[in-house]
Amino acid sequence: MQHKVWPYLLWSVKIERANQLWALDTTYVPMVRGFVYLTAVVDWVSRKVLAHRVAITLEATHAVEALEEAFARYGSPKPRAQTKAISSQRTRSLRPCRAEPEHSSVNNGQKKLARQCIC
Repeated sequence: MQHKVWPYLLWSVKIERANQLWALDTTYVPMVRGFVYLTAVVDWVSRKVLAHRVAITLEATHAVEALEEAFARYGSPKPRAQTKAISSQRTRSLRPCRAEPEHSSVNNGQKKLARQCIC
């Protein structure tokens, strides 16, 4: 079974300064019994960890809490350009966090997103 492949939507965006783009990443950390999950919000340019959560369950609430903490501490990322090529569901999910979603107007299926870019 193959996982769903998402197109890389930032290929045309020039990312050149801190607080322009954040990434959200969850890493599975093996333990003697099972896993713990480390979720981190990372600034793309500075590589600074803006907020993180460690949990024994893989639930979206941990990612949301980390994002809320990052927004409270650093404000929301400030992208320079935005296009209309964005789903209304994603827009609704980001609206409570005051994030500005950013997408490329060109869908290039050749490039893959290495991390899940949330903001």
